[in-house]
Amino acid sequence: MIWPSEDDITELKKHVKQKKNKDIATLKEDSRQWIRTSWQNNLSYEITWLGIPIIQLPSDIIIMQELIFKVKPDIIIEIGIAHGGALIFYSSLLELLGKGKAIGVDIEIKSHNRKAIESHPMSKRIKLIEGDSVKQETIEKIENEIDPQSTVLIALDSNHTKDHVIKELRAYSKFVTSGSYLVVFDTIMPELIGLDGSQENWNEDNPLEAIKEFLKINKDFEIDDSYNKLFVSNCPNGFLKKK
Repeated sequence: MIWPSEDDITELKKHVKQKKNKDIATLKEDSRQWIRTSWQNNLSYEITWLGIPIIQLPSDIIIMQELIFKVKPDIIIEIGIAHGGALIFYSSLLELLGKGKAIGVDIEIKSHNRKAIESHPMSKRIKLIEGDSVKQETIEKIENEIDPQSTVLIALDSNHTKDHVIKELRAYSKFVTSGSYLVVFDTIMPELIGLDGSQENWNEDNPLEAIKEFLKINKDFEIDDSYNKLFVSNCPNGFLKKK
């Protein structure tokens, strides 16, 4: 299948009505308020992808679609699969691209979630791995699923403590291919402090702090802030591009 090139897309965007001088301050403040209200009402739990709960904001789903179409990975690794909706989402995009597989990793894959994923039509592009994401035996299982010539994209969405995320960043950054991305979810946590289910230590103990520490020692990656463009997001500054 022949897809539009980056040049084709850039040319097409010239004919799309876009506003250059956006009111960034208002967009940020209104987005922050909406995200807090959304969190308080568990709205992300209302969304499904091809029938399976995805637990993501619609804006993040759209942005991930843009990223996956841009990179066209052979392998998408999702760490932390919950009910499996995002894994189905990634595999359905790979199906449209006509290649690849999505590897889903979780410390525990509950039987009802496994059943829903394995019985789904997109399961043909899915590999499930149960295990602690930062244990060597789990990492080796993942490595055995990756062809050395594959383009690999990774999404981290499991345990969101700073300590755990930095361990995942160190462990999985080696799999990301040049020009591809490592996406870290839930960097929004500090903005949710004070709401039900939040914790006061989220100012320091969150994925964004892990990213900052990781980037100090790993110069192969950089934050691609172009993926912050919709403002309403659970992962602002969470898109790390491998140079």
